[in-house]
Formats: sequence, structure tokens, C-alpha cells
Amino acid sequence: MNKKEKLFIKTVKNFYKESGRHNLLWRKTTNSYRIHVSEVMLQQTQVDRVTPKYKSFLEAFPTVTALSKASLRDVLVMWQGLGYNRRAKMLHICAKEIVGTYHGTYPSTYQELITLPGIGPYTAGAVMAFAYNEPIAIIETNIRTVFTHHFFKDETDVTDTELIHYIELTLDNENPREWYWALMDYGAYLKKEHGSINSKSKHYAKQSKFTDSDRQVRGAIVRTLTEDTHSLSRATILKRLSQFEDIHVDTQLEKLLKERMITKMSTKYQLPN
Repeated sequence: MNKKEKLFIKTVKNFYKESGRHNLLWRKTTNSYRIHVSEVMLQQTQVDRVTPKYKSFLEAFPTVTALSKASLRDVLVMWQGLGYNRRAKMLHICAKEIVGTYHGTYPSTYQELITLPGIGPYTAGAVMAFAYNEPIAIIETNIRTVFTHHFFKDETDVTDTELIHYIELTLDNENPREWYWALMDYGAYLKKEHGSINSKSKHYAKQSKFTDSDRQVRGAIVRTLTEDTHSLSRATILKRLSQFEDIHVDTQLEKLLKERMITKMSTKYQLPN
């Protein structure tokens, strides 16, 4: 490790000591389930929005077994306000798999975790790092920001493979959990100070607009169905979502049915029980 890399480590640790987000609820636990829930919620969602939902979600479903026994409807009701409802469905499916295959205990290896539904490379690595304190290389938006800013400041089309080299080189093998917290907090700070540093990344994809998007319509349909305990007719849904074109709503209703995010009994729609 050269002088630049040692200075980098010192910079990150000093920032965390002085300005780290030390009181985040999911940093006060090593419970695999709770960490998994937080990681799914934090995907493309700001910390301030996640914090209250994380608390209420765990009050409703305190264990992976409790989540597995809940109806998808109940899960989606508790999820409202976070968006990307498919995340909630996959978390629900994953809980059922953990209870059915692993008797309610999360696997303790990366190789097993990554086989679970809805768990990709980053989430599997995050559970390993934050629940088990295992020194495994992980990368997400804030971590990508930090390493791009410090080691590839004047370059473009930076690949994650290039970044992983430095992530592994500077990884704290004794306490990777806290090191990654420090990196994430420092990355969040850099984004506020310098804007989208990750636009230099080859893996950067600008988020599509939300207004009038399929995502907005899908979310509105699911939210409408959570607000009523009874099934709703197409006419009622279209009336409540009159800000969208009928054909747009109809298209997303069909897609949600195919994905089993909603169900249809006769001519009425509802969330799965």
C-alpha cells in the first residue's frame, strides 16, 4: 500500500469520526434479517425516507418468520411511501424461501445468500459485511463515488472492476463493517459537494423521469388498492387515477397481474391475500 492509499484511508476514517451517521437504526444491529430489510429499502431511496418505514415495518414483521407468514397485501400496505413495490414482493418471497429452506435462519455464506430470490451480489455482500463482519468487497453508489473521486478523478468510463482493485486493497479486514459505513457516509457527502461523480462510471445510468412513467402508474395502482379493503372495479380504479390516460392504466394493470403483484376476481382487482 502506497502513501496515497494510506492517506485515503485516513481521510475516510477522519470524516466518519467527525461527521458519520452513527445513529442509523440498522447500524445498531447485526441481525441478518434486519440488515437485509434495510438494504432492500435503501435501494434508490433516501435515508430520511427509509428511517421511519424501517422502524414501522419491523414492528409489523419483527422476524423473517413473521414476514413469511404475512400476506403480500399486508406487506405492500406497510411498504407504501417507499416506492418500487416489487422490492417488497421479492423481500416477501425471499422470507418464505429462508423459512422453508433454511428454517428461518439466514445462510452465513455469500454463495448461499446470492442464490436467494431478490438477493444480488451487492445485497449478499452487504449481509456478509454488516451482519457477519466478513471482509468482502462490495460496491454501491456511495462506495463507487468515493473511489472514483479519489483514484480516477480525471478519467471517464471507469469500470467497477477497476474500482474493486482499490476496494480490496484498502479494505479493513479487522472491522469491514465500520469501514463500509465510513465509505458510505463519505460518499454521500461527496455527492452533495461535487454532484454526480458517478457519471464518470461506465456503469452509470441516469434515472428516468418519474412523472407519467410506467413506474408512477404502477405505484399509483398498488397504492390505490392498499387504501381500500375491498376489491375495486376497473371503472373505480380509472376514476381514482384520472390523472393518467386509461390505456396507460390498463397496460399496467395487465402487467401487474402477470407479475402477480395484484389479482383479479371476476371483474375486480385486489392485492394478493
